[in-house]
Amino acid sequence: MSKEKINLPKTAFSMKANLQNKEPEILDYWKKIDLYKELRKSNKGKEKFILHDGPPYANGNIHMGTALNKILKDIIVKFHQMDGKDSVYVPGWDCHGLPIEWKIEEQYKKNKKNKNEVPITEFRKECRDFAQKWIDVHKTQFKRLGVVGDWDNHYTTMGFDAEAQIVRELGKFLKEGSLYRGFKPVLWSTVEKTALADAEVEYQDHKSDTIYVSFPIKKTNLKELEGTEVVIWTTTPWTIPANKALAYNEALNYLVIQLVDDGDFKDKKIVVAEELLDSVIKDCRIKEYKKIKKIKGKEFKDTICNHPFLNLGYDYEIPMLEARFVTTEQGTGIVHCAPSHGPDDFNLCLKHGIKAIETVDDDGKYTKNVPLFEGTHIFKSNPIVIEKLKTQKKLLFNGELVHSYPHSWRSKAPLVHRATPQWFISMESHGLRKKALKALDDTKFYPNKGRERIKAMIETRPDWCVSRQRVWGVPLPIFVHKTTKEILVDDDVNENIASIYEEEGSDCWFSDDPQRFLGNKYKAKDYEKTSDIVEVWFDSGCTHSFVLEKRKDLQWPASMYLEGSDQHRGWFHSSLLESCGTRGRAPYESILSHGFVVDGKGLKMSKSLGNVIAPEDILKKYGADILRIWVASSNYAEDLRIDYSILEQHADSYRKIRNTFRYLLGNLNDNFEKIDIEKLDLKQLPELEQYMLNRVYDLNKNFNNYFNSYDFHNLYKELLNFCTVDLSAFYFDIRKDSLYCDSKDSKRRKSSIIVLNIILDSLIKWFAPILSFTTEEIFTLIHKDKKSIHLEKFIEYPKSFENEKLNKKWNELKKIRDVCNISIEEKRTSKEIGSSLEANLTIKLNKNLYAISNEIDFSELCITSSATVEESESEDIIVKTTKVEGTKCPICWKINKNECERHPRLNSYTDEQN
Repeated sequence: MSKEKINLPKTAFSMKANLQNKEPEILDYWKKIDLYKELRKSNKGKEKFILHDGPPYANGNIHMGTALNKILKDIIVKFHQMDGKDSVYVPGWDCHGLPIEWKIEEQYKKNKKNKNEVPITEFRKECRDFAQKWIDVHKTQFKRLGVVGDWDNHYTTMGFDAEAQIVRELGKFLKEGSLYRGFKPVLWSTVEKTALADAEVEYQDHKSDTIYVSFPIKKTNLKELEGTEVVIWTTTPWTIPANKALAYNEALNYLVIQLVDDGDFKDKKIVVAEELLDSVIKDCRIKEYKKIKKIKGKEFKDTICNHPFLNLGYDYEIPMLEARFVTTEQGTGIVHCAPSHGPDDFNLCLKHGIKAIETVDDDGKYTKNVPLFEGTHIFKSNPIVIEKLKTQKKLLFNGELVHSYPHSWRSKAPLVHRATPQWFISMESHGLRKKALKALDDTKFYPNKGRERIKAMIETRPDWCVSRQRVWGVPLPIFVHKTTKEILVDDDVNENIASIYEEEGSDCWFSDDPQRFLGNKYKAKDYEKTSDIVEVWFDSGCTHSFVLEKRKDLQWPASMYLEGSDQHRGWFHSSLLESCGTRGRAPYESILSHGFVVDGKGLKMSKSLGNVIAPEDILKKYGADILRIWVASSNYAEDLRIDYSILEQHADSYRKIRNTFRYLLGNLNDNFEKIDIEKLDLKQLPELEQYMLNRVYDLNKNFNNYFNSYDFHNLYKELLNFCTVDLSAFYFDIRKDSLYCDSKDSKRRKSSIIVLNIILDSLIKWFAPILSFTTEEIFTLIHKDKKSIHLEKFIEYPKSFENEKLNKKWNELKKIRDVCNISIEEKRTSKEIGSSLEANLTIKLNKNLYAISNEIDFSELCITSSATVEESESEDIIVKTTKVEGTKCPICWKINKNECERHPRLNSYTDEQN
């Protein structure tokens, strides 16, 4: 009978989430209502927020890094959409380049098919089909994460419109004269047989041969240097045959020493930097020597040496040249220069009229320009070079060194600097470096440290190499005159090529008559058509031009570019240079960069360590909303840790959040009532409800601050704490008795229901960008007349909700409550009482606390059967807990000596009872 008088919670929102099954159903629902189209309609004409999608590479299943990236983008896009902006998200894919080309080549090898016997257009079609297959896979995988975007109208770098625009963008650099053909060292992969961009390079530990080599001085202005040999140290013995000069620093001191040891160098005089003498002596195991003379570096001027292989056909002179890049960090203070194999070497030699020549071919073998070694692969030549140096008595010592060395991030093979003919965009000729640095100062960075990182790269980077020696990509649309070697610069020709690409794609460059591209103004027989393709970073760097500028639903520049921190040297970088070169500013107003995904111990994920977690596995076990919580709760400014124990913690937090929603829905019986908060008379509400609305107001203020600074991990933490501390452990705990046991018409219960409605409306909207599926599940349960939570706007709370005086008062009352709870818990631990409802409290407070406790029912606040408050001289809060005596009310379970005042005997119970 008493059960009938209790307002028991009732909701269709189950405690068991079952996200794995519910989320796909919600995806079907979004597809049915065409959510993306509805989003566009809902904020049409409003201020735009455009997060331009950095294109992931279409060549395999997504991994945790891709999932993190896409979820973070989706959270931000949804936040701005609910903030009232037209937050358009157009996904895109990077499709050209070596990884896809390699995959097709691997298939050829398996089928014993020769790539060279297949027409280029056929090979390129297979690359295109391969990319398209993975785009379709990615779409499904990204949607499953809850990412909402214009999936039906995505962009790709292999789209005909994209390829055409890339031609137009290159034409702008060509026309102004900053795009040129040069012969200089670039990082080269002998495995992939192409130049690589900085963004395609990773540094790994590598064991190198080290050698100390002597160059006999042939001519010098300084008598003390006659008959001496200059010693260099290098980790690339294979570059010795390509040596053309030696470099010294005029500001350093050098020593001439005579070796007394037995061996090939007995009685020989050598020259090394004074500061490095001890390390040279130690490394070369020299037991005895004597110092002959100290000289200043500047005294090397006009000194000429012989090549160590003088007697083997290397009979040219080796000049000593002054260079500031020579330091005493390692080596001998004198650097050997092979202009074909190092940027510093190349520039120094070029400055002194020494040209680089082709010493190594595409495969990594010495060319005919290298006597003795022609046809030998450079990676196999170190032992041969070392042996030759020994026979010529020019090797002091050889050893090994493990050091950081550039590798291809695709093949993992070590790279070399190799001088080849390439197409470059100058950083200096038209002020590109200066423009880019200025643009970075005008860009907002999240976190701010990203600005200095990319600035440092721009300040020191060489000219941009935009050509590659492969076939899967946009062909460089350039013609060079066969006789004059002049580059053809003509707007009409460039636009003609772009128009052809726009209509049918760029495959035709490899198959059609060149005359078709030249038109009627020039004769094809007079021109050489380039066979290189455009490097893929230029492709992706142009996306702003064929996506942001071309689509009417977007705008240029983008509000934000968001990628991993490695893109400071990748997409952020190439987009910046391309846009600054053609438009004079960055294509973005802000950059947000995130760290890498690592395991729970902070280690890089790898199959060999067995610590890889696939998004697919997480979705099967937990669902996407748990993964979205992980993204929101992690500090993206650092590397993000993940393992199953971390996911379990987030699943536990999710259960607490879900339970909060379930409590709200249960007490509202799923009958949500929209409260007109502007007209709400707060004075008619009890103090506790007024205090909770003040908490909502404060939380919303913090929410907006966190959102506007993209500080999601603190935003999520505050929302979670509100659910667990302010609501579950405080407000819900206190009001449970009233909600369950008061009559439905009681003022106190009605006031609580009003606040529960406001809190539910607030929470569902605050959480929507993060818990996209769970909030949709709740929204469709309580709103039969509305389509989606994601079409809603954040609430603007009236200033009347703010009550700092009341906030201070209730913060003090909560402190008193905490002391009471400790006292109650002590009695429960000692088994003197069971539940807190068996307790009677006597609370002694100082004058100030006693004054604010007037009219506060601490039995309600602390969930006891009775409580009395007394004024005390002590500044401490003193609480005494005793066991209450009396009869338990069958409705509210409070123990009373007499009849329960709120619930008289059941046979006289009335709904009018307050």
